[in-house]
Amino acid sequence: MIRPKELSDSDLLRRVDAGDQDAFRIIYDRCQGPIYRFVLHMTGNRFIAEDVTQEVFMTLIQETGRFDPARGALSAYLFGIGRNLLLRRLDREQVFVPFLEDTENGTTPRKNGEHALLVVPPRDLVRDETIDRVRQAVFSLPPNYREVVVLCELQDMSYEQAAQLLDCAIGTVRSRLHRGRALLTEKLREFRHPVQKSAAGGHVKP
Repeated sequence: MIRPKELSDSDLLRRVDAGDQDAFRIIYDRCQGPIYRFVLHMTGNRFIAEDVTQEVFMTLIQETGRFDPARGALSAYLFGIGRNLLLRRLDREQVFVPFLEDTENGTTPRKNGEHALLVVPPRDLVRDETIDRVRQAVFSLPPNYREVVVLCELQDMSYEQAAQLLDCAIGTVRSRLHRGRALLTEKLREFRHPVQKSAAGGHVKP
């Protein structure tokens, strides 16, 4: 019987490579949940979340030798695989706009009408809001900002962990998160006080 705490990531992978199902189950139990939730938060689509998560672990089985413990934990390595698979999936199916480089006025992502983002808002940003408003607000973020909000606020990653996953500087994570929070606040304010069209065709605030 395997005692998980006694085995390193590399030990577990060697056992997986040798066909040890218990070792694979340990890795799966440790890492499946965060990967699934990340993809679900980014897409709002349970099917895609399940599919991408399955692909991550199939990739692990096929390429156990690619993991380098010197570059970080196995969980971070698998998270990175999941993110890359998600980007390729969304680009191929064009369900949502691709991830963008930082821009103060990034393009708002388009949403497939069938999907709604299932997330819990950052507690320090949103109070007394309807779930529907929060879903719309989070999903309206440009993808680069939405991503750090999901990682740091919803996945409880540290700035350091998010920076490693996104292959960017910690300062970039901080600035994206700061901007993402500000955009969320602005969007929720718009939902509370929508702009209305006047009879002359202009826009007036209620």
